Amino acid sequence: MKVLVVGNGGREHALVWKLSQSPLVKELYVARGNAGAWELARRVDISPTDVEALADFAAENRIDFTVVGPEAPLVKGIVDAFEKRGLKIFGPNRKAAKLEGSKAFAKAFMRKYGIPTAEYAVFDAFDEAARFVKARKAPLVVKADGLAAGKGSVVCKTEEEALKTLDAFLNRKVFGEACNKVVVEEFLEGEEASYIVMVNGERYLPLPTSQDHKRLLDGDRGPNTGGMGAYSPTPVITPELEKRIKELVVEPTLAGLKEEGIYFRGFLYVGLMITDEGPKVLEYNVRLGDPEAQPLLMRIKNDFLETLLTFYEEGKGKIEEDERWALDVVLASRGYPEKPETGKIVHGLEHLKKMENVVVFHAGTDVKDGFVVTAGGRVLNVCAYGDTLREAKERAYEAIRFVCFEGMHYRKDIGDKAFKYLKA
Repeated sequence: MKVLVVGNGGREHALVWKLSQSPLVKELYVARGNAGAWELARRVDISPTDVEALADFAAENRIDFTVVGPEAPLVKGIVDAFEKRGLKIFGPNRKAAKLEGSKAFAKAFMRKYGIPTAEYAVFDAFDEAARFVKARKAPLVVKADGLAAGKGSVVCKTEEEALKTLDAFLNRKVFGEACNKVVVEEFLEGEEASYIVMVNGERYLPLPTSQDHKRLLDGDRGPNTGGMGAYSPTPVITPELEKRIKELVVEPTLAGLKEEGIYFRGFLYVGLMITDEGPKVLEYNVRLGDPEAQPLLMRIKNDFLETLLTFYEEGKGKIEEDERWALDVVLASRGYPEKPETGKIVHGLEHLKKMENVVVFHAGTDVKDGFVVTAGGRVLNVCAYGDTLREAKERAYEAIRFVCFEGMHYRKDIGDKAFKYLKA
């Protein structure tokens, strides 16, 4: 088969890596990819958001199956463009992708179908939003309505911080059109976790559980990012809790989509806060998480392409999980997430390739003059397997000692949230 992966980041390198292991693959392409993905797949020099050009390329080159990594092409309608040409592509159409493309739409959907989430209000004008904030007690969460690369959600601990964020979003439009509206919601206390399922209409297939680390700095301090690391599985989601997540969140979501006349086929990511009252939805994403996809895909033992194809056609499939733990530490550029530096030479990758039970996924990298250089905020994902979470963590951080680039930054506490649950 000819297979195309769409996207540039660590999630897409992980998809390329996983799909390349399938004996079904004859030719593997990536658009546009990164320095790591290009070692395994042929580079297609088309932007992931140029959906018509990608659809033309897939038709002209007789691509048999396409897997979409990031949200932007999905929200822009890449699935609609491909299906118009009779091409098979795994991901939700434009209508379904609105679950991620608009926070206001997603919150209204949750309210309508009784899906547990934080109380909220939606605003398109600063003055009205400011009055609401002043009438409420901080902390509050302020979210840009549209896509902001994982950086449009701000936990505001004080009224002053909330007003400052509203000004940045509604008045200064720091994320462009994504800030035309904002959602202001109550701050939920608890433990975050990610629950991702493959969906085909009313059928779904759970993927391994995981936990992301959104904040830039150790101890969950600093601004929100696209994610600074993840591990799988997570002890936060027990078998009993997983049953509740399916009953309270996943199944009502799929029933609601059917009621709305929206056909969803692709990955559905549910970002959860596990509160004292039970699981509550922080957000929907309509694709694999990044960096959750990296350890998650590492732990899938069976032929993932075969699973995708079977699920695409029949809504059936199986996931065989590796019993080992997998942990991913993101190496980021200085200045991330606001203004990341780029063009820095990455040293030491050859050492990591020789290490057992260590896998490196590129995120923001390019090749210039024969050197791998930084080309984004999140640069590399250093991942490791372990028979225990502690072993996976130690192995990943040991591997990081061999790689460097100017201004490299990473968290030192990825996975630590799990230890209290494992001890219990």
